[in-house]
Amino acid sequence: MHHDDPGYDVIGDVHGQHDKLVELLRFLGYRERDGLWSHATRRAVFVGDLIDRGNGQLEVLTTVRRMVEAGTALIVMGNHEFNAIAWATPHPTNGDFLRPRLGKKGPKNYAQHAAFLRAVGAESGVHREWIEWFRTLPLWLDLDGLRVVHACWHQPSMDVLRPLAQQRGGSWFLDATAVLLASTDGAPEYDALECLLKGPEVRLPNGWAYLDKSDHVRTEARIAWWRADTSTFRRAALIPPGSRTPERQPFSLLPDDPVTKDDVRVWKVPSYTDEIPVVVGHYWSKEDDLIHDPRMICVDLSAAEELNPLAAYRWSGETTINEAHLVWVNRPT
Repeated sequence: MHHDDPGYDVIGDVHGQHDKLVELLRFLGYRERDGLWSHATRRAVFVGDLIDRGNGQLEVLTTVRRMVEAGTALIVMGNHEFNAIAWATPHPTNGDFLRPRLGKKGPKNYAQHAAFLRAVGAESGVHREWIEWFRTLPLWLDLDGLRVVHACWHQPSMDVLRPLAQQRGGSWFLDATAVLLASTDGAPEYDALECLLKGPEVRLPNGWAYLDKSDHVRTEARIAWWRADTSTFRRAALIPPGSRTPERQPFSLLPDDPVTKDDVRVWKVPSYTDEIPVVVGHYWSKEDDLIHDPRMICVDLSAAEELNPLAAYRWSGETTINEAHLVWVNRPT
């Protein structure tokens, strides 16, 4: 594939890693002029999660916003942008914020968001300006032959949110009511947004659990929704390779028992059967264990960690995902 092929370059979760972003744009054939990066024939598409973790928060935001406003890039909202909106939005009744700052969840929520808050100056005018921009980010993009969403393309969840969203230019944006409902555990809008921006999860069979990358015990697992068949726990559950049980034994293969709607929070176990390819981020994939399928590929290669690469999928009209079109760069030394 050549740099001058027409199409889209879908870029993974940047998480404040500006040096990696600049290096990737250069590798993809984009050029910078007066602070604006552009390509002669192609457009970048960002899958969200521009913020948190890295030390180049404002630089990433400024670079991407200039591209989006100039039309050299598109973007969808990530769960970190939505969390930032909820963190900054007062709850109308309980004296806290939509993303809690108080109580048991407060310290964890702050820790996840601290790098961004330090960069913008919490509660400052700069902070408010970026929150307002996050509110303009669409939840998904249905392009001509390509779909982009942060975590899961799930039409029923989109249908739940669409009546509370604003449509501009063919894209859907959350309004204030939708932000409130999508932050209210138990509301259908909450489950719908969780599905689109974090991915649906399945409750594991009784007695099954594993340790996540932070050594937390997990009794739920993300669903491999891109598979046409997610009817059993073995097919549906996305257990990271090398996972361990709480007793630190190797995690065994899940049973091939059927999953029911009672095991998931969405209306039925999601699977994707459309022919249009989908590009997502979010899932902390790895070069040697790439999450992909003939109709889906994940471009999040854990760039939030200093030694991991930032990736892009170079789409030029193909109807089947081609793993060879995924490219990545490491941070320059």
